[in-house]
Amino acid sequence: MADLAAFRELQQLAHQAASDVAATLDPGVTEREAARRIREHLESRGVQDWFHTPFAWFGDRTAFRHFRVPPQFFPTRRRLEEGMPFILDCAPVRDGYVADIGYPGHLGESPLHDRLMDDLRAHRRLIVDQVRRGRRPLQDVYRAVDDLIREQGYDNRHQVCPGRVIAHQVGKVRSRPPKAIVAGFGVRSLQTLFGDLPVERLHHRSPLWADGDISAHPATPGLWAVEPHIGFRDMGVKFEEILVVTENDAFRLDDDLPHVRRWETGKPTTEEPITVGANEENTTR
Repeated sequence: MADLAAFRELQQLAHQAASDVAATLDPGVTEREAARRIREHLESRGVQDWFHTPFAWFGDRTAFRHFRVPPQFFPTRRRLEEGMPFILDCAPVRDGYVADIGYPGHLGESPLHDRLMDDLRAHRRLIVDQVRRGRRPLQDVYRAVDDLIREQGYDNRHQVCPGRVIAHQVGKVRSRPPKAIVAGFGVRSLQTLFGDLPVERLHHRSPLWADGDISAHPATPGLWAVEPHIGFRDMGVKFEEILVVTENDAFRLDDDLPHVRRWETGKPTTEEPITVGANEENTTR
């Protein structure tokens, strides 16, 4: 198993960067400006490369509504307004170690956002329990997450990501081509992730976790960046953190993260029922 302490330290650093930048967000800030602040924050603290450069999504873009092609995921000139949700996401590389995190927030008070965040907590527990249970195929775990999302009255937004992935493996960057960022992704990190793909496919495994046949296998031992993403109308929330998988167990890399601390504070939420109307998007793509 990789050096978990170094991965944990970088994951903490990435979350701190997102938290620090979130505290600076005011009405009028653009997604591009928020993403730039995260990048500068982390590079000033020793980050040398990226699995992917920072993302920021504001308003309905937190739910990936109407996203059809990969360029739509990248930061835009959308300006933050009072009452808007936001998600910050970054995947830094330092000394070969990789983190990939998601940080949801809201500018101003929102009982609805509080409710979604509290309901998201159940997915954190579910995923670990399901991966532990008898080495279940990843596609079955994905479908269990889908079932819970529907029971909660929301819809699955990670299905909009390229490949419909809810997670991907991470590991220490081993490749040595010149450092380069192409379409927002680090070449070295991508080569590390996919470098063993022919061998993985030979053994009917994949470094990507989706709901199709590509994921008809238990989680490969190692580290997985897991990011369940739920949406209600024009609001989306997600967390992203590393899950450690061994031959006979699974556990979270760290329980001292902003979304976990929020859940532990017991912040009050609305008790109003949430239902998706017939005219709202709630389909599996």
